[in-house]
Amino acid sequence: MSDIFDERRRGLEEEYFRRRDKESLQRLREAIKEQASQRSEEPVTMDCPRCTGRLHAETYDEVGIDRCDTCGGIWLDAGELEQIISQESGSNRWFRALWPGRTNE
Repeated sequence: MSDIFDERRRGLEEEYFRRRDKESLQRLREAIKEQASQRSEEPVTMDCPRCTGRLHAETYDEVGIDRCDTCGGIWLDAGELEQIISQESGSNRWFRALWPGRTNE
Protein backbone atom coordinates (compact mmCIF):
# COMPACT_ATOMS: atom_id res chain seq x y z
CA MET A 1 0.00 0.00 0.00
CA SER A 2 2.90 2.36 0.69
CA ASP A 3 4.11 1.89 -2.91
CA ILE A 4 0.98 3.62 -4.22
CA PHE A 5 1.53 6.59 -1.92
CA ASP A 6 5.22 6.76 -2.82
CA GLU A 7 4.38 6.81 -6.53
CA ARG A 8 1.77 9.50 -5.96
CA ARG A 9 4.19 11.57 -3.91
CA ARG A 10 6.88 11.25 -6.61
CA GLY A 11 4.36 12.20 -9.30
CA LEU A 12 3.30 15.30 -7.38
CA GLU A 13 6.91 16.24 -6.80
CA GLU A 14 7.73 15.87 -10.49
CA GLU A 15 4.72 17.98 -11.43
CA TYR A 16 5.80 20.67 -8.95
CA PHE A 17 9.30 20.89 -10.43
CA ARG A 18 7.96 20.81 -13.98
CA ARG A 19 5.70 23.76 -13.17
CA ARG A 20 8.57 25.64 -11.50
CA ASP A 21 10.82 25.06 -14.52
CA LYS A 22 8.09 26.32 -16.85
CA GLU A 23 7.63 29.47 -14.76
CA SER A 24 11.40 30.06 -14.67
CA LEU A 25 11.67 29.70 -18.45
CA GLN A 26 8.80 32.13 -18.95
CA ARG A 27 10.50 34.70 -16.67
CA LEU A 28 13.78 34.27 -18.59
CA ARG A 29 12.04 34.76 -21.94
CA GLU A 30 10.35 37.92 -20.67
CA ALA A 31 13.69 39.23 -19.38
CA ILE A 32 15.33 38.58 -22.77
CA LYS A 33 12.53 40.39 -24.57
CA GLU A 34 12.79 43.31 -22.14
CA GLN A 35 16.54 43.59 -22.68
CA ALA A 36 16.08 43.44 -26.44
CA SER A 37 13.43 46.16 -26.37
CA GLN A 38 15.74 48.34 -24.27
CA ARG A 39 18.40 47.92 -26.98
CA SER A 40 15.64 48.54 -29.56
CA GLU A 41 16.40 45.26 -31.29
CA GLU A 42 14.35 42.20 -31.99
CA PRO A 43 15.34 39.21 -29.84
CA VAL A 44 17.37 36.44 -31.38
CA THR A 45 14.98 33.71 -32.41
CA MET A 46 17.07 30.64 -33.19
CA ASP A 47 20.19 29.22 -34.85
CA CYS A 48 20.54 29.55 -38.60
CA PRO A 49 20.00 26.19 -40.31
CA ARG A 50 22.68 27.01 -42.91
CA CYS A 51 25.56 28.39 -40.84
CA THR A 52 26.54 29.14 -37.25
CA GLY A 53 24.77 32.52 -37.18
CA ARG A 54 21.62 33.57 -35.37
CA LEU A 55 18.27 34.47 -36.89
CA HIS A 56 16.72 37.84 -36.13
CA ALA A 57 13.07 38.69 -36.74
CA GLU A 58 12.45 41.45 -39.31
CA THR A 59 9.40 42.82 -41.05
CA TYR A 60 9.14 43.04 -44.81
CA ASP A 61 5.90 44.45 -46.27
CA GLU A 62 4.04 43.62 -43.05
CA VAL A 63 5.27 40.00 -43.15
CA GLY A 64 7.58 38.71 -40.44
CA ILE A 65 10.72 37.06 -41.78
CA ASP A 66 13.86 35.71 -40.11
CA ARG A 67 17.25 36.89 -41.38
CA CYS A 68 20.61 35.41 -40.43
CA ASP A 69 23.13 37.90 -39.07
CA THR A 70 26.07 35.95 -40.55
CA CYS A 71 25.16 34.63 -43.99
CA GLY A 72 22.21 36.97 -44.65
CA GLY A 73 19.88 34.05 -45.42
CA ILE A 74 16.15 34.68 -45.26
CA TRP A 75 13.92 32.06 -43.64
CA LEU A 76 10.13 32.03 -43.80
CA ASP A 77 7.73 30.40 -41.38
CA ALA A 78 4.59 28.54 -42.41
CA GLY A 79 2.22 30.78 -44.36
CA GLU A 80 4.62 33.69 -44.83
CA LEU A 81 5.42 32.85 -48.44
CA GLU A 82 1.69 32.74 -49.21
CA GLN A 83 1.30 36.20 -47.62
CA ILE A 84 4.11 37.60 -49.73
CA ILE A 85 2.74 36.05 -52.92
CA SER A 86 -0.74 37.41 -52.20
CA GLN A 87 0.74 40.93 -51.84
CA GLU A 88 2.60 40.69 -55.14
CA SER A 89 1.54 42.87 -58.02
CA GLY A 90 2.17 42.19 -61.70
CA SER A 91 5.70 43.58 -61.36
CA ASN A 92 6.90 40.59 -59.30
CA ARG A 93 8.64 43.06 -57.02
CA TRP A 94 9.64 40.55 -54.31
CA PHE A 95 11.05 37.92 -56.65
CA ARG A 96 12.87 40.52 -58.74
CA ALA A 97 14.52 41.81 -55.55
CA LEU A 98 15.71 38.31 -54.62
CA TRP A 99 16.49 36.97 -58.09
CA PRO A 100 17.13 39.83 -60.51
CA GLY A 101 16.78 38.87 -64.15
CA ARG A 102 14.92 35.63 -63.43
CA THR A 103 11.34 36.86 -63.72
CA ASN A 104 9.18 36.54 -66.83
CA GLU A 105 8.96 40.27 -67.54
